[in-house]
Amino acid sequence: MFGIATETLAIGVALFLFLLLSSLRMVQEYERSVVFRLGRLLKQTRGPGIFAIFPFGIDRTVKVDLRVVTLDIPRQECITRDNVTVGVNAVAYFQVIDPRRAVAAVRDYLNATFQIAQTSLRSVIGQVELDDLLSQREQVNSSLQKIIDVQTEPWGIKVSIVEVKDVELPPQMQRAMARQAEAEREKRAKVIHAEGESLAAQQLLEAARTMSGEPAALQLRYLQTLTEIAVEKNSTIIFPMPIDLMAGIESMIQQTQKKG
Repeated sequence: MFGIATETLAIGVALFLFLLLSSLRMVQEYERSVVFRLGRLLKQTRGPGIFAIFPFGIDRTVKVDLRVVTLDIPRQECITRDNVTVGVNAVAYFQVIDPRRAVAAVRDYLNATFQIAQTSLRSVIGQVELDDLLSQREQVNSSLQKIIDVQTEPWGIKVSIVEVKDVELPPQMQRAMARQAEAEREKRAKVIHAEGESLAAQQLLEAARTMSGEPAALQLRYLQTLTEIAVEKNSTIIFPMPIDLMAGIESMIQQTQKKG
């Protein structure tokens, strides 16, 4: 009699422990558990930590990771608004902010977000010209982020960042852009050279006006030029003699002869 009671008690304790263990669930700090009770979605999520549910299929739980997910968007062949075919890849960062909707509103939120990101990338690239894609990358990234975020919001997904990583141009387009860049550099060089010539001409004009009003300044400049030529240590120097200077010298000689 006593043995039967002891055996029954042991079976009861074992059954209780089995029910207890089968009803316990644990989720990490970065996870939440969505609970379905008899097929109906409960209003509140469970976790983090240990919590209990009804066993034997009455409650069913689905774990959802709340950490930021890095989604790599592979290279896409896109056509810009000015009909240039480019290869573009990107990266998106998103996070589940409503685990209930992420489970109940879409079958696979990771794959769904990936597909939306791919189609949105091609759509946005098709609305911009190549020059804008290369020079205004921030605006393209912002447009992508807003478009993807609006479409994933009903699933409880928040897209925080979308970045275009690389834009691959066709070889013929690369050569054309290289020629254009070289032409632009030559154009700037010619403009700078022309501006320098214009400025030098203006300075020479001002110097000529100053010297024309002061003959002595012209003679001093002439003598300075002779000094600079002499520094070169040339064996023979041929230079023109100003008529005014010759007239002055001739006058001095005539005056000296008269005195003599």
